[in-house]
Amino acid sequence: MLEQLFEFVINHWILTSIWFALLIALLVTESSKGGKGVSPQQATILINTQDALVVDIRPKDEYRKGHLPNAMNIPARDMEKRVTELEKYKDKPIILVCRTGTTAGASGALLAKAGFTQLHKLRGGILEWQNNSLPLVKT
Repeated sequence: MLEQLFEFVINHWILTSIWFALLIALLVTESSKGGKGVSPQQATILINTQDALVVDIRPKDEYRKGHLPNAMNIPARDMEKRVTELEKYKDKPIILVCRTGTTAGASGALLAKAGFTQLHKLRGGILEWQNNSLPLVKT
C-alpha cells in the first residue's frame, strides 16, 4: 500500500505538489479565521495587561462545570443572536474559548464580520488551560 503511494507521488509529482500547496493554504486560511491563536500564557497576559474579555462559547452545562475566571458565556449556537451583548468590547481584546480550540474560529469569523478588531482564540481550548494547571471557576 505504501509502495503504491510513493509510486503515485513519483509519477504525479506536479499534481501532488499542487495538492500539498492547496492543503497548506487551506490550513493557514482556516487557522487565521476568527482571530489569532494564543497560548494559555499569552491569554493570561492579555487578560492581566489589556483587560481582555473572555467569551466561553461552550454550552451552558459545560461552562458551569468549569470556566476561566470572569468569563462570559455565549454558546456558539447563540452567538449570532447575542452579538449585541459584546458591542461595547468591539475595540478591546476578546479571547474566545471552546473545549479544544477547534470551534472558536467560526464564532470569531462571525464577530470579525460584525466589526470586532482584536479577536483571539485560546489554542487547545479549556482542555489546554486545564493541562497547564490554570484556575477554573465552577458555577
